[in-house]
Amino acid sequence: MRKQIVAGNWKMNNDYVDSELFVSKLLKELKHSKAEVIIAPPFTSLLASSNSVKGSRVIVAAQNMHFAENGAYTGEISAAMLQSVGVKTVILGHSERRAYFNETDALLAKKVDTALAHNMRAIFCFGEELEDRKSGNEETIVEGQIKNALFHLPASAWEHIVLAYEPVWAIGTGETASPQQAQDMHAFIRQTIANQYSADLAAEVSILYGGSVKPANAKEIFSKTDVDGGLIGGAALDVEQFTAIINAF
Repeated sequence: MRKQIVAGNWKMNNDYVDSELFVSKLLKELKHSKAEVIIAPPFTSLLASSNSVKGSRVIVAAQNMHFAENGAYTGEISAAMLQSVGVKTVILGHSERRAYFNETDALLAKKVDTALAHNMRAIFCFGEELEDRKSGNEETIVEGQIKNALFHLPASAWEHIVLAYEPVWAIGTGETASPQQAQDMHAFIRQTIANQYSADLAAEVSILYGGSVKPANAKEIFSKTDVDGGLIGGAALDVEQFTAIINAF
């Protein structure tokens, strides 16, 4: 049975002290929930956060990772470096990495390969822009992003893959994605995987929704058949909002 997951991506927020206070408060507020809870602090807080969550059900993830094992890549972080501070999950392909840092499907395929080679779990992000949605090309774009970065993998690798669909057009644009639109795309994604591999494999892949999930809409979104949780941005920076989203399951 596939996992229900709520992951909080802090992006470039929370310094070391803020991170420690957040984790401490989260662990106190977190009630029993069926969902797996993931937080993705900035690199400077990964070690402290990893140490703080030991013995809890909260998992710490990194927001990015380089594909190389080591070398002359100033400012980058390797898989081994992440593992050395207790991090075994990494977010790859976030829409902001694609938009601001020109990360391509080919580059992301290499990052995924590196993560899997190190027995890490990859939360792989993808999604269409506003112009794609308006022109009716959203399924073509999404299928291409998944195919180009992930379909070279053997079926066995998919147990280490979590998908995160980000409708970029519904994040900070004034446009709104409905829970049914989320379900429709998630069902398409699952069918795309089934077509390439098998229905059984597709049924086991967790697909998270990353389109401005908040306490007010989380329960309805998470109730959809093919939505297995959320990749949370802004609301993940507030402990009360984040725990409310987690408890929506």
